[in-house]
Amino acid sequence: MNDFGHRTGAALVLGASGGLGRAIARMLLDRGSDVALTYHRAAHRLEPVLKTAAELGRTARTWQLDLTDAPLTATVVDRVAAELDGIHTLVYAAGPHVPMVHLSRVAPADLADQLLSDTAGFFAAAHAALPHLRAARGSIVAVTSAATARYPVRDGLSATPKAAVESLIRAIAAEEGRFGVRANSVGPGMTLDGMAERLIGAGDLDEHALDVARGNIPLRRFGDAEDIAEAVCFLASDRADFISGQKLDVDGGYGV
Repeated sequence: MNDFGHRTGAALVLGASGGLGRAIARMLLDRGSDVALTYHRAAHRLEPVLKTAAELGRTARTWQLDLTDAPLTATVVDRVAAELDGIHTLVYAAGPHVPMVHLSRVAPADLADQLLSDTAGFFAAAHAALPHLRAARGSIVAVTSAATARYPVRDGLSATPKAAVESLIRAIAAEEGRFGVRANSVGPGMTLDGMAERLIGAGDLDEHALDVARGNIPLRRFGDAEDIAEAVCFLASDRADFISGQKLDVDGGYGV
């Protein structure tokens, strides 16, 4: 499948060093796109993606980025466009580690930090990318959460900023469609890559919690990073060229 081989420029994947980000980047490469990859601290996690790019004869470059630094974010976005001949797709797959805790135990300052690093971080990148996406008649795909449709207890610190990102996606779709720019989001359910992997490692999810979570999913299983990447790459491709302002939950039926 060569969905992106005809596109000028690259796909910019924010948060590419995470489990979901890496899978999305590899699939974009496999489907004909050059990629620009950002990471916060874990540059070494991108080595398999760079290897994939070399094997496929595609271009992949990396940039360190703290999305809470809006001026730096704008600089990186413009450098990506200058060095890779434009940006045809912006994928937001970033997000800080968020502990699972009841909202009654969340300090207002902690919620403000999450909104800054997640929602404001997304907006800083999208705002900087819009001129390039207009030129390419490109698209934005934000990886959010299935929890914005069906709320799991103790997930408010994650679901709240993701819901705000989804609202921004709809606003961008409504306002930027006149320039040929599309914007959509993908809501991962429970996967054993990405955030769930971090929660298990941090001890926030034990075997009992995993069993309960599995029982809440009609398909009675968890997804994986490739499931999410498939949805992202579809929405970014011309196969979805009349889809904008929508959210596709990839959750095994959890939101039903």
